[in-house]
Amino acid sequence: MSTSSRAWRSVSVPHLSRTSGRAAAPVRHVHLGLGAFVRAHVAAYTEQAPDAAQWGIAAFTGRSTALAEQLTAQDCLYTLVVRGPRADSFSVVSSLSRAFAGTDGPAWLRYLAAPETAIVTLTVTEAGYRRDASGGLDLADPAVAADMQSWRQGGRSAGPAVLGTVPARLAAGFAARQAAGAGPVTLLSCDNLPGNSSAAARVTLDFAAAADPRVAEWIAGNVHVVDTLVDRITPATTKSDVALVRRNAGLADTSPVVTEPYTEWVLSDTFGTDRPDWPGAGALITSDVRPYEERKLWLLNGAHSLVAYAAPGRGHQTVTQAMADPVVLAWVREWWDEAGPYVSLPRPEIAAYCEALLERWGNTRMRHLLGQIAVGGLQKLPVRILPVLRGELALGRVPGGAIRILGAWVAYLRSGGVPDADPGAGELAAAIRSADPRAAARQALAALDPALADYPELLAAVSAASAEFSRSRP
Repeated sequence: MSTSSRAWRSVSVPHLSRTSGRAAAPVRHVHLGLGAFVRAHVAAYTEQAPDAAQWGIAAFTGRSTALAEQLTAQDCLYTLVVRGPRADSFSVVSSLSRAFAGTDGPAWLRYLAAPETAIVTLTVTEAGYRRDASGGLDLADPAVAADMQSWRQGGRSAGPAVLGTVPARLAAGFAARQAAGAGPVTLLSCDNLPGNSSAAARVTLDFAAAADPRVAEWIAGNVHVVDTLVDRITPATTKSDVALVRRNAGLADTSPVVTEPYTEWVLSDTFGTDRPDWPGAGALITSDVRPYEERKLWLLNGAHSLVAYAAPGRGHQTVTQAMADPVVLAWVREWWDEAGPYVSLPRPEIAAYCEALLERWGNTRMRHLLGQIAVGGLQKLPVRILPVLRGELALGRVPGGAIRILGAWVAYLRSGGVPDADPGAGELAAAIRSADPRAAARQALAALDPALADYPELLAAVSAASAEFSRSRP
């Protein structure tokens, strides 16, 4: 493990009640995308920070109301279950001070406009940025176009009550902050894409520039951007997890979070405002996040995509099951051999990281479903796989590990089992399902990057791999 990772200590508490614990801290941090990961990671780091009593979080869901209502009903407290190889530990996290539905526009604008707010964080997944092929905001996206129309009809003052996309919500919040004269704020994304906060700032600026250039000018001068690397495996919470907390911790908690012992958070040293003492909780602040991003995206997330698409054909449903299969393990090591040389870190450190991944994935008590990881390939594969693929193609090589991932992904698209929650994949799947393997591979590669469809050897290899995985899928 790196020096910026640690296992969280367990805190023994009898029940969920602020009357016997820390009072809700004053809100100075706003989060968009309230879900399991932010509660296992960002909120947990804030809970462990030496100055936690000064840094309450007001968290907003994407758009749903259920989780916000559940958390509000229990004073925004929840149980963090750290699932080790042999036992669980339980602690109560109290760093959330308020929880809101993402559609609560007045609350969003109120907190973004508050001078006390110094930090705005995001966990909205790669699809939430609504980017085009250049990385800017896709102004042709129907949801973005609808938000632009709503803004021009007064939606700016209603915020998320009528604005649905993340760039529009951020722009509306920053416009409210500008109008209130509340001063600078720091924007910090925790999504799995390189330069994540820079990407969030870019699409927000693009929206503001098209909607109101004065707001865009304010954002450019007052929103400080901190790129980050986050790492903590956090499966979706199940009913059995709720029952476990009730039985073993004595807590009636509707919204616990289960996670692994390992955690890592690396942040760029570009804050323009105060921040919690996250380094005191184990985070690393550095001048260059990029090598850590590469290591995580290509070695961990890239391998995750590989097993998510390729391992179900061998009868596996979870990461742990897949990694216990010698064939799948060999596939992963082949991918690591391809990707490792492109990571800007010393080779011994990369080798140690990969061995640590195998140890983490060997935790048989963590049930990380392959189906959960498979969702979002159109957004994930361009940052997890394509940088390595392009590097190999430039050297005149058609890399077998990358081919296997892409072929398995195409087979997944053609399987008829793509969930509705997979952004954009349904349309692509429908378009290629009845096509011949080569045509399907060409269209799928073009959806990731049109230039890839111009490599005959790549196209032939992905087509062959897709056909092989299609035969093996259940």
